[in-house]
Amino acid sequence: MLKTSAYAAVSAVSPLAPYTIDRRKPGPRDVLIDILYCGVCHSDIHQVRDEWGDSIFPMVPGHEIVGRVVEAGLSVGSFKVGDIVGVGCFVDSCRTCAACTDGEEQYCEHGMSATYNGYERSGPQLDPDRPTYGGYSTRITVDEKYVLRIPPGIPLERAAPLLCAGITTWSPLRRFGVGPGSEVAVLGLGGLGHVAVKLAKAMGADVTVLSGSAGKEADARRLGADDFVVTSNRTAFKAHAERFDLILDTASAQHDYNAYLQLLRRDGTLVLLGLPEPSPLDAGPLVMRRRSITGSLIGGIRATQDMLDFCAEHGIAADVEVIGMAQVNEAYERMLAGDVRYRFVIDIASLRGA
Repeated sequence: MLKTSAYAAVSAVSPLAPYTIDRRKPGPRDVLIDILYCGVCHSDIHQVRDEWGDSIFPMVPGHEIVGRVVEAGLSVGSFKVGDIVGVGCFVDSCRTCAACTDGEEQYCEHGMSATYNGYERSGPQLDPDRPTYGGYSTRITVDEKYVLRIPPGIPLERAAPLLCAGITTWSPLRRFGVGPGSEVAVLGLGGLGHVAVKLAKAMGADVTVLSGSAGKEADARRLGADDFVVTSNRTAFKAHAERFDLILDTASAQHDYNAYLQLLRRDGTLVLLGLPEPSPLDAGPLVMRRRSITGSLIGGIRATQDMLDFCAEHGIAADVEVIGMAQVNEAYERMLAGDVRYRFVIDIASLRGA
């Protein structure tokens, strides 16, 4: 095993602190990656604080990983030492179910192996009783099939959040055929929403940001939005009724789905990307205009690579604030207060020097 420096939470009420973990040595199809940057996702907070009720401690969070290959197994064909690569939200899946063979490994019928807060699968050099540990660490060993190539042209610290926020918004935009002539609304301008605006605009859509805060309009337009609607304005929903083909709902706070469904045209779709508290749903807005409400979870490896290549081609990257590892607990509190534009990214060099 490889002793590896990390930051971990040892319980749901413990701050993240220095910790040493074991990484497996690379097998024939594994790559060993020195981590350069790791994004901080809001789901890291939920899981570190056991807010979803399935946390495994000690926990090393982080699933927006960019690094450099420093060792490749003898059978690795896709990567070589020195390549700049990424690791997203999962590091394995069963590989044989319908979802996996369709390239939708995130929906693996036997459960994907999450990059952290999960367990390894059975197999050579794997131990199903060994927890997975994420990117708040100096290195990680991953099967090459679950590693992404970071194209040249994307600043590495700004590429990291694309491995979660990017693919989470790309997946429904592609699934619902967004392109020139599409009217797309993005509900919420945060870590997910700001990337959604950039992607939808680059696809040729007319993009509107829906936000309860009028103060975000300048930023929304800077990011590429064509319009901005203040949803706290009591007349907004009536004024924009039946306007949009697709709404990407990135909001994590509880809100009224029924009001936003009224903004959709006939056959329009509201896609839930956040995980807010339950909200009542009325059949009327769905039935009367044949609207749909659906959810979407990240994307498969093939789709994630397509997204990264598209971002490189169109000059898209996340807006980030780079922090040192020792600042991560403060960053969590700032995230909860909405004090980040728009994603924290940890410079892992700060952990190596700790």
